[in-house]
Amino acid sequence: MLPKEVIQKIRRIQVTTSRLVTDFLSGNYESVFKGRGMEFDEVREYQPGDEIRSIDWNVTARMGHPFIKKFIEERQLTVMILLDASASSYFGTSKRLKSELAAEISAVLAFAAVKHNDRVGLIIFTDRIEKFIPPRKGQQHVLRVIREALYFKPKGKGTNIEDALKYLDSVTTRRAVTFIISDFFDKDFKKPLSVANKRHDCIAITITDPREMELPKSGIVELTDAESGKFFQIDTSNAKVRRTYAEKSARKIDERARLFGAIGVDHIDIRTDKPYIDEMIKFFKMRKRRI
Repeated sequence: MLPKEVIQKIRRIQVTTSRLVTDFLSGNYESVFKGRGMEFDEVREYQPGDEIRSIDWNVTARMGHPFIKKFIEERQLTVMILLDASASSYFGTSKRLKSELAAEISAVLAFAAVKHNDRVGLIIFTDRIEKFIPPRKGQQHVLRVIREALYFKPKGKGTNIEDALKYLDSVTTRRAVTFIISDFFDKDFKKPLSVANKRHDCIAITITDPREMELPKSGIVELTDAESGKFFQIDTSNAKVRRTYAEKSARKIDERARLFGAIGVDHIDIRTDKPYIDEMIKFFKMRKRRI
């Protein structure tokens, strides 16, 4: 049995996110995602006017005359949420931790999917696969997704996006709209993300805290890397130190954006000190214009 305060928090998020979905995302979600996928239906004989690119060459060779593949529009989507629960997500200097913000965004996406009769699943990962909830429909299922996103206690500390994407491929049999929610403090995920994006519609949602972008003038500060455990000191009273830190952070964010662009992965940049719904609406509108 869940503690009373846990149930209350889940209900608050349910009310908040349901309202956001209804007021802002519902129509945008449907126009951007619904009906975009195509599902194999059958093979039939070629008829004049059919597109050459639809020819099934294996069946054609076997039968001795041309056959084409027929597809139908998918009306039901599978939405997969890949949620980074590494140690760096339990950080926040604004209104909430990155992990709390990521959980709420997961709830918004889950409610948007269920509202349109889509299935939604969850993969929680660190440097290992921590939890898998198979995609299903229904309000109770969404509440379970929210509960796990909020209160699951991971065993790992690091981040391994490649393993999460490989696991996604092993548990999905069809194309999925895949949201990867992470601070992306990982290396060498470009190739596996590119491969996954060829099979699925991958969207990266980056979570950033303002202190990861710039340091306040606070004298000597002791810091610990949450994932590696390394301890170090920074003299934040030194203007050069603060400037170097800000420049490196900006360069890292710029490189990440270029990486996403190079492999055709859309991304939504979310900050813990700003309303996330604005960025999500901007993303959906951008996709709608592009379609």
